[in-house]
Amino acid sequence: MFNKILIANRGEIAVRTIRTCKDMGIETVAVYSELDVNAQHVQLADEAYALGGKTAATSYLNTQSILEILKKSKAQALHPGYGFFSENASFAADIEKAGVTFIGPPPKAIQIMGDKVSSRHAAREAGVQGVPGTEKTINTEQEIVEFGNQFGWPVAIKAAFGGGGKGMRIVAEPQEAQEALDSARREADAYFGNADVYLERYLTAPRHIEIQVIADTHGNKFWLGERDCSCQRRHQKLVEESPAGRLSDETRHAMGDAALKIVQACGYYNAGTVEFLYDQGQFYFLEMNTRLQVEHPVTELVTGLDLVELQIRIAAGERLDLDQNAIRGKGHAIECRINAEDPTDGQFLPSPGTITTLRLPSGPGVRVDSGYEQGDTISQFYDNLLAKVVTWGPDRETARKRMLRALSEMQVKGVFTNIPAQVAILSHADFIQSNHWTTWVEQKLDLSSKNINTQPVVKTDNTAEQLSTQEVVAEVNGRRFNVKLWLDEAQSASETAGKTLRSITAKATTSSVSSKRTRPRHKENPTPQGIPGAISIPMQGTIVKIMVEADDEVEAGQTICVLEAMKMENMITTDRAGKISEIRVSAGDTVGPGDIVAIVN
Repeated sequence: MFNKILIANRGEIAVRTIRTCKDMGIETVAVYSELDVNAQHVQLADEAYALGGKTAATSYLNTQSILEILKKSKAQALHPGYGFFSENASFAADIEKAGVTFIGPPPKAIQIMGDKVSSRHAAREAGVQGVPGTEKTINTEQEIVEFGNQFGWPVAIKAAFGGGGKGMRIVAEPQEAQEALDSARREADAYFGNADVYLERYLTAPRHIEIQVIADTHGNKFWLGERDCSCQRRHQKLVEESPAGRLSDETRHAMGDAALKIVQACGYYNAGTVEFLYDQGQFYFLEMNTRLQVEHPVTELVTGLDLVELQIRIAAGERLDLDQNAIRGKGHAIECRINAEDPTDGQFLPSPGTITTLRLPSGPGVRVDSGYEQGDTISQFYDNLLAKVVTWGPDRETARKRMLRALSEMQVKGVFTNIPAQVAILSHADFIQSNHWTTWVEQKLDLSSKNINTQPVVKTDNTAEQLSTQEVVAEVNGRRFNVKLWLDEAQSASETAGKTLRSITAKATTSSVSSKRTRPRHKENPTPQGIPGAISIPMQGTIVKIMVEADDEVEAGQTICVLEAMKMENMITTDRAGKISEIRVSAGDTVGPGDIVAIVN
């Protein structure tokens, strides 16, 4: 067994992995970007090292920095979590070349199944039918048009090395092909570091059912039940549950057998998820995620298994002590993803910012996985998942009611959250009857009748208590330490709170663990007032494309620019028709709430 594991990730999955390692008596190493210096996963780990950079590309996707930290920390294994490098075969190979165990499938399996194009081919060779689509990446508008004309519209453009709806665009007609292709490639590259995309026929009302699989290096492989992930918005999951309602045992077992055929075909081991679309009594292979899923706690609650522990034991060469016939789900579990986004009018706009109040639910049958604490900042540069609330009950209705109770207990201020939308989903008759599909949230759930959120509370008070001692963070050769400084009493805490110090010329003591957390104050960006025709930004983000020019005539609802926030592209539109008199931003500009991008007169 390993003595020390590096977790190459952030947020709740890093926290969740660290906790299992501690249960197993394994030391942990965290890595962090400049924005995550005080993050919860950094606080909980036994050691923490700076990656440098703010964006994912310059921090958590920096292979060389991770390799250097592996060498410094002398970690014996690396857990990738999900997202980032978790499905990158080249990264896994680099880790193994460095003499470190990659806690995941072999690079060859990641290459076959992590690439959604080659995974389709592998599934077909294993005798598992997939959704009609291309078995090579596409690069041109014409390829989309030809595919749509052959298989019918709409068409789905999907990231070849991605998942979770990132880099996915639906093309309803040929005229939309080029813009959708450009947008999908940009988002895929931003989130996964690879812009390759492929095509699938878009099923309009399927259910999304996935099978959790686990396999060891001794040839033992098992499926651990299914999860229904049909409640989605913008092709990203909102609610997941196990078992799936209105699914016969015959279909459930057929899916499980199909998943194991795919595992066998690609020489897979460790944890993975085989995803299917289920439509009119027929299921189709969608993709295989060669990693742990965000929704894995659902399976853990109904099976009683710790999937992260199983991952670690498999990577250490242990044999799985499981019996397929004895694996039975007990009760029902539901997971709600609590995202920092505003679901008012069904827009689900990202809402980065500082969490001024955070109260998490608890009680019987409630589990919360989160990587944030009160006072933390949710950055525009990363995913907007704030927490996962998971409930268990002896039956689905008990789990549903417990979830509603848990959501009513949870309090978040400083950022918008999708909690009101989650309550609306769980309270809807369709959900209660398990009568929903992948576009049900957008097609049937009414979020337009009222403003379901209030304005986030953002502190503007810049006063700070005068202290004679202060705890700050120091980096020594890239390794993070908490340091207590004896400072001049005239120096305010706000001058040093939250800063990372590379050199300290003061009397200091270090400690490996500290619960004290100080951060700089953040001021709210002003909203433009008194400027007729001003088009403003509702959230912090980066302008990736300007869609109009000065003097252009525009219609109400027309896109003015494309804003990337929390790894998702958002269309900024005008609410009026007129002429563009001024454009105030350029591609690459970082903007905040209230910033004006253009003026329409």
